[in-house]
Amino acid sequence: MVHLRTVPDAFHARVIAARLGADGILTELRGAVGGPYPLGSVSVWVDGADEPIASELLLADALEAAFEEPPEGWDPVAHHPTVLFGWSARRILAAFALVVMVSAIMAGRLLT
Repeated sequence: MVHLRTVPDAFHARVIAARLGADGILTELRGAVGGPYPLGSVSVWVDGADEPIASELLLADALEAAFEEPPEGWDPVAHHPTVLFGWSARRILAAFALVVMVSAIMAGRLLT
């Protein structure tokens, strides 16, 4: 088995495994695939003889996806509207959570 690709999570790894499996290429997933908390990167491995074909299939899929037209009426700005200073609500929430975490850590150090 040879390493084909590392992806951020088990979902993406299973999508790749399903895509390659549809063309008869067996895969092995290594990393944070199962268990109660499957968080973290996952490596996709294929047989050495199938590696060139698997790489070409994934490259072809990525190339086709790059030229797909977005759905009619889809507006990327509307899906992530800015709320404050050009930041989306998700970024503001993440920044707020970071400030709260740092404050809690600093407060804990001051109390001990």
